[in-house]
Amino acid sequence: MRIYIEGLQDERFQRPLEHIAHLFFEESEVVFDEEETADLAIVLRYERDEASVSASGAIKDTDIKADYTKSLEPQLMEKEAFKQVKNTVSYVYLSMLQEHTGIVQTWGILTGVRPTKLLHKKLQSGMSKEAAHAELKRDYLIHEEKIELMQNIIDHQLKAVPDLYELDREVSIYIGIPFCPTKCAYCTFPAYAIRGQAGRVGSFLWGLHFEMQKIGEWLKQHDVKITTVYFGGGTPTSITAEEMDLLYEEMYRSFPDVKNIREVTVEAGRPDTITEEKLAVLKKWNIDRISINPQSYENETLKAIGRHHTVEETVEKYRLSRKHGMSNINMDLIIGLPGEGVKEFRNSLRETEKLMPESLTVHTLSFKRASEMTKNKHKYKVADREEIVKMMDDAVSWTKQHGYQPYYLYRQKNILGNLENIGYSLPGQESIYNIMIMEEKQTIIGIGCGAASKFVDPNTGKITHFANPKDPKTYNDRFEHYTEEKLRYLSELFGEDAKSGFQGA
Repeated sequence: MRIYIEGLQDERFQRPLEHIAHLFFEESEVVFDEEETADLAIVLRYERDEASVSASGAIKDTDIKADYTKSLEPQLMEKEAFKQVKNTVSYVYLSMLQEHTGIVQTWGILTGVRPTKLLHKKLQSGMSKEAAHAELKRDYLIHEEKIELMQNIIDHQLKAVPDLYELDREVSIYIGIPFCPTKCAYCTFPAYAIRGQAGRVGSFLWGLHFEMQKIGEWLKQHDVKITTVYFGGGTPTSITAEEMDLLYEEMYRSFPDVKNIREVTVEAGRPDTITEEKLAVLKKWNIDRISINPQSYENETLKAIGRHHTVEETVEKYRLSRKHGMSNINMDLIIGLPGEGVKEFRNSLRETEKLMPESLTVHTLSFKRASEMTKNKHKYKVADREEIVKMMDDAVSWTKQHGYQPYYLYRQKNILGNLENIGYSLPGQESIYNIMIMEEKQTIIGIGCGAASKFVDPNTGKITHFANPKDPKTYNDRFEHYTEEKLRYLSELFGEDAKSGFQGA
C-alpha cells in the first residue's frame, strides 16, 4: 500500500505516519510526492501557536475527514513541542484510517516499544490515576482495556520493586553470550551457531572477563551498587560447564557485594544446551532463576523454525532443572508461529499447565527486518489477525485462571495483530531485571558481544545508548576500547563531580 500525503513536507513526519500505516496494511509506504503512483491519497494539515496545535485531514475521493486540537503547555522545549504536533497529526491520520479500513487499533497512536513507561511518567509526576488514564484515552486514543492492562502491570511492578523510582543511583548488568546451538528463523539477536567456533569462543570469553573486571573495579571504587545481573545472548548455556564456572567465579570476584544483588538470571532458553553438569555449576554459585523456552509444544513447528530440540526434551530438561534446585523458572511461548493457530496454541497452554513455571512470557510473533523468516516470508504461513487475537485472549484467560499476573509488557514493530508481548508471573516471582530494562529507571551496563548499554542520567532521566559490536571477531579485536568508552560514560553519570550534583538534587 503506497500512501501519498499532501500538505506535509517535513520529513520528520514520515516515519511515525509509516509506522501507523503498518498497523493497517501489511506492506506500506508513505510518500510526500508522486500522487499518481499512490493507492491512497490523504490531505493532512496542522496549525500551531503558543497555546495549542490543531490538525485536520481528509482522504481524497471519500467523505472521510477528521480534526483534533490539543492545548500545549507553556514554554515547552522545541523538541517536546514538535512531539505534541506529531501526536496531534497522528491522531487525525489514525482516526481516518480506522474509518477507511474498519480496523480499530486498541493501542491508538502508540507504536513505541514501552507503553507502560508513558503511564509511569504521568503517575510519578503526581498525576492521579484517573487523570492519567483520561489523558491516555483522549490524547492517544488508547482503549480502556489497554489502559487497565498498563495500570495492572504498573501496580504489580511497584509491589515487586517498591523503590523502583529510587534505583537510579544503582545499575543493572546485562552480560551477552552470542552463541546458540542453531539460529532460529525469527531471531535477530546476536546468536552464532557455536559449532566450529571454539577459537572465537575462547577469545570472546577472555574479552568478557576483562570487561567484568574493569567494570566491577570501577563500581567498587565509586560505591555504586548492582540491582540485578542478567546473562543473555544467544544462549549463555551454549558454552561448556567449565567456562560457565569460570564466568560466575569472575562475577563473584569482580562485582561489588554479589551476595546482596537482588537477582541473577541465566537464560538457558534452548533445552538442548542444558546438562546436569551445567545445572550443578548454577547451583554452586547460588543461581536459581533460569529461562527454559519451549516457544511451542508442537514438534513440527520447532523443526520449521530451526530449533533442534523436541517437546519431550523441553519437559525432560525442565524436570531435570527442578531436580537440581532451579526454583524460579521462566518459560516463553510465541503466538502466531508458522503453521500454528488456536488449536496448537491451546495445546501449548495445556502442556504448560503440567509444568507450572514461576513465570511465563507470551510473545506475539514479530517479523523482524533482519530475520530469516522475514527475508523468506513466502515460506512461512502465519495466522490472520482475528486468529492471532483469539490466541492472545486464550493466553490472558489461561494466566488469570492459573494465578499468573502481568508484570511487564513491550511491543515491537511489525508485530502480528498489533498486539504485545506480556510477561506473567506467580505472585512474588517477577523478574526484577525485566522490569528495569522495560521501564528504563536505571542504567543498564551491557557487557559482552552485542550487549547494549543504556546510561540513564540520575538527574534528568536522559538516556544515552552505547552498543558493543555483534560480531565476535570485531568484539575480540577491540573489547578494551569498548570497555573504556563505558567507563567514560559511567564517570560522567556517577563520578565524583556527578555525585555532588545529584546529592544536592
